[in-house]
Amino acid sequence: MSLLLVKVLLAVFLPALLVVLFTRVTYSLYVGTGLTIALFIGSMIKGYTEEWYIILIDVISIGIGFIYARQMVKKFR
Repeated sequence: MSLLLVKVLLAVFLPALLVVLFTRVTYSLYVGTGLTIALFIGSMIKGYTEEWYIILIDVISIGIGFIYARQMVKKFR
């Protein structure tokens, strides 16, 4: 598999899963989203995401994860 394909697949799934996981562990939607954004910013600073389209896919994935986690939190309350 190409390295670019791996980066795109990880950018699609990993941020959304992290938002859901952190929300589930901390019981707070905003803390879970904040932790995911902090990890995303850290990876940008370290230079793991160079391409603009990978950053865009990450941001969209975080948004989708936020929407799914918000519905998950509503279900538990």
